Amino acid sequence: MDDLDRTLISLFAAEPRVGVLEASRRLGVARGTVQARLDRLVARGVVTGWGPELSPEALGYPVTAFLTLEIRQLSGHLAVAEHLATIPEVLEAHTITGAGDLWCRVVSRSNADLQRVIDLVVSVDGVQRASTVMALAVQVPYRVLPLVDATADERDGA
Repeated sequence: MDDLDRTLISLFAAEPRVGVLEASRRLGVARGTVQARLDRLVARGVVTGWGPELSPEALGYPVTAFLTLEIRQLSGHLAVAEHLATIPEVLEAHTITGAGDLWCRVVSRSNADLQRVIDLVVSVDGVQRASTVMALAVQVPYRVLPLVDATADERDGA
């Protein structure tokens, strides 16, 4: 990834609706160059989407919790993951190492509603145990853009 790629990513991250033509004007490069660079970043899997970022809070889900699931070893992760994918309040799930087997970020409409979500999560026949930690405040939101800058630092020897 070179400086133009990093600049393009930063521009589209800051202004997702800027458009290829306007990006080419601002950066002083041909429209075709911008399009080709974006296509290459998508093909390489660097850029994974162009959709809007949504706020669970604004959608009526102000409570965030993290569930660590212990999975019955004979049943495997696949059946549990497929079940989790059917629950809208499960925002993500990851296989992990350590004290548990799966980690899930979930949201709910209230603290009381969180119990309903947990009950849905553990209702599949492969989950042995779940432990829950509630989020109180976001200190560092999910972000990837600093990694783009880090690639420049690595290249420059910083």
